[in-house]
Amino acid sequence: MNEERKIRIEQVEEAVKPPKARVTPDFERKRDYLAGFLAQKPEEILPAEPGGDLYEAVIAALKDIYDPEIPVNIYDLGLIYEVRITPENHALVKMTLTTPHCPVAESMPGEIELRVGSVPGVGHAEVELVWDPPWDPQKMTDEAKLELGML
Repeated sequence: MNEERKIRIEQVEEAVKPPKARVTPDFERKRDYLAGFLAQKPEEILPAEPGGDLYEAVIAALKDIYDPEIPVNIYDLGLIYEVRITPENHALVKMTLTTPHCPVAESMPGEIELRVGSVPGVGHAEVELVWDPPWDPQKMTDEAKLELGML
């Protein structure tokens, strides 16, 4: 450590080029691991599953229903907890309201049953109103929060 370090400077005309990589004739190219993956066809989504046509049509119908006191649809507001489509194409919607004293507590579930039941392909709609877990503003989507100036 006590030795004095010397820095040498060497001037060159050009850097020595590294040798080119050579592939030997017996080199076997490995099969592309994505070839099989890319050749697969995507699994077909059933209409009643999330992402399916019927399920998305029910969600679109729910997004057309607005809370009368808040200018945001009930889906983005986070009032819809669950949407299930049975094998018989019956829609089951589990939802809540902002408070148990909500003025539309009696009429909102009926309106949702009518709207969801009118979606082509839905045989029957049933709405279950639950209070647990209670609704809070954290259940809103970012779009709803932006609409209400909370973001």
